[in-house]
Amino acid sequence: MTIDLRGRSSVADYMVICSGRSSRQVAAIAEKLLERLKAAYRITARSEGKETGDWVLLDTGDVVVHVFRPEVREFYQLERMWQVPAGKA
Repeated sequence: MTIDLRGRSSVADYMVICSGRSSRQVAAIAEKLLERLKAAYRITARSEGKETGDWVLLDTGDVVVHVFRPEVREFYQLERMWQVPAGKA
């Protein structure tokens, strides 16, 4: 899921939220994304949480990526927090 944050946050323009099925898969998704960002766009993103793999945060500056285990994603419900109210989009 991609959330447009332009005009709503000074932290980033977009937020991407996705899930892996296990801690190992979450860490692998984040690692592969970091590699591809560097190879394709020469972007070096900061990351947090790869050690535990429950929730990995990647910060590229303009885009923040959250990779969750499903249970952790459900607990924090970031999509709901950043949802645009009906009629405001």
